[in-house]
Amino acid sequence: MRGLGLLLTYLINSAIVLTAVRAGTAPGKTSQFQTLPSLREQAELLDGWTEERKALIPGLLRKYGVDAWLMSQREYAEDTVFWALKEATQFSARRRTTHLFLADPADGAPTSYSWIENTEAVWTDLRQILAVQQPRSIALNTHSEIAFSGGLHAGELDAVVKGVGEEWKDRFVLEPMLGVEVVATMVEGRLPWYQKMMETAWAIIEEGFSENIIVPGKSTSWDVEWWMRERIQSLNYTTWFQPSVFILTGEGIPTVEGLSVAMDDPRAPDRPIEHGDLIHTDFGVSALGLNTDTQHIGYVLFPGETEADVPKGFLDGLKKVNRLQDIVKSNMKIGMTGNEILQASLKQMRSEDIEGKIYCHATGEWGHSAGTVIGMTNLQKKVPVLGDLPLLKNTYYSIELYAEHFVPERNRTIMFPQEEDVYWNETTNSWEWVYGRQEELLLIRTPARDDVEAPAEL
Repeated sequence: MRGLGLLLTYLINSAIVLTAVRAGTAPGKTSQFQTLPSLREQAELLDGWTEERKALIPGLLRKYGVDAWLMSQREYAEDTVFWALKEATQFSARRRTTHLFLADPADGAPTSYSWIENTEAVWTDLRQILAVQQPRSIALNTHSEIAFSGGLHAGELDAVVKGVGEEWKDRFVLEPMLGVEVVATMVEGRLPWYQKMMETAWAIIEEGFSENIIVPGKSTSWDVEWWMRERIQSLNYTTWFQPSVFILTGEGIPTVEGLSVAMDDPRAPDRPIEHGDLIHTDFGVSALGLNTDTQHIGYVLFPGETEADVPKGFLDGLKKVNRLQDIVKSNMKIGMTGNEILQASLKQMRSEDIEGKIYCHATGEWGHSAGTVIGMTNLQKKVPVLGDLPLLKNTYYSIELYAEHFVPERNRTIMFPQEEDVYWNETTNSWEWVYGRQEELLLIRTPARDDVEAPAEL
């Protein structure tokens, strides 16, 4: 049965794994699993953060020169923004769920209204409120390219026009940054929990990329992927994508040009992980309405080898991709577009003789969240629409990229991918790592054996 040996290895070592302290992949870091609060306590946290975010909406309406913002959806056909504004105990919209936000309501009226209704009453109420408030512009989420600004379903748009009446149709406007900024904004109280989640993600990766889990010659990349998935579940977390484990130095690996496509394939080739392999994971955890995104690299030592035996080319490759991370992070200036940041980073990267690709994205509320995009694997000159959005502060970003490096010990150019999340630090006016970044390879060790030797350098 596939993975049985891996499962037995895990069960035998589980008592050790739960208490073991492993060296981290960043200097001074020893990652620990962080326990989530009870579901009731989580709901209280989530609702508090949501209320803070809702309180920002009138100011955002004024910032973008819009008087009102109308969102409406049916059960199971929710606007994308709905998920950022719902209560923790709401699992979907109910009946017809409608929200109206006002920038500067007259006569002491509320700044927001909500309905859960399946009769004409919602439209009657809306018409009465609009008649009193007389907004000059009413934003609807109808963008054709931006998911966080285009969540109003076509049928619901027809219902809105019919419900409020033709007299208001000419006041409907599209302001894409409203949805983007509401979803992108991370209130201050979320950061400590996001850091705990990131530490947990690191701890799972470090456990998975260890001799406690990987048995060279027996454990396959898929075995480790599914072990990671089960480990997430055992800690009462979940995830927003299937973990992937990719053998960067395996036989039959595509050329560097085609490798990024293969790494995005959730069913990348599976084979046993062997001594001397450089392995990579793309991994994230989800909890408390937040999502992490991390990519780390490990090396499988030959029996009896130590840190001193790691091929220098692998160490230099990691240093090179660390340098590329620094370049991108330093070019992420608030207000610049993703395309401007991409071009500035590529120019600096090439001036330092680094080859690679940059494909960074907002994260947090969603794994690929609201905000500008800084390159894509297949779009390294500019990203239409999404790359033209400005970079916002008070949000989280995944600095995702890879650097190419020629490894003389393997006589080939190898891709070194990394992904780490950053947050905007208002005090220092800079982007900071949420938990840290990988600066040391994860090492899978095995005892010395007479029948296995490290290969001679090529």
